[in-house]
Amino acid sequence: MGQLTSQASRLFRRLADKRLEPLGMSAGQLPILTALMDVTALSQKALVERAALEQPTMAATLNRMERDGIIVRQPDAHDRRSSLFSLTAEARGKIDAVREIVESMNADAVPELSGEQVDQIRKSLAAMIEALSRTLEEES
Repeated sequence: MGQLTSQASRLFRRLADKRLEPLGMSAGQLPILTALMDVTALSQKALVERAALEQPTMAATLNRMERDGIIVRQPDAHDRRSSLFSLTAEARGKIDAVREIVESMNADAVPELSGEQVDQIRKSLAAMIEALSRTLEEES
């Protein structure tokens, strides 16, 4: 099962990279884009929690996204040691296209399955993620 989910993940990532490239974005940025789509700004700590990325990966990805003009970093008025990250106006203008790309990839992944079958896959994957996260925490 792990091999199949890993293979599906790699294929999703390759397809996302290909489809997001014309927008100047990549698959590795999707968790951050998703976290920032419907909010004004988030701290790096909040992004780590929402995007489920490791801190070093988050820091490197945020730096690249800032360099590429996708996000802006501003000082947190409530915590001088922290920064808040938000999407640039240009990136916000591309959010509908990003959503369409993600939806089309999901549809392309399960073209012959019913809505009920797709819901069951989502539930199964969510349960699997929860179980593996719990096991990882217990072993840490």
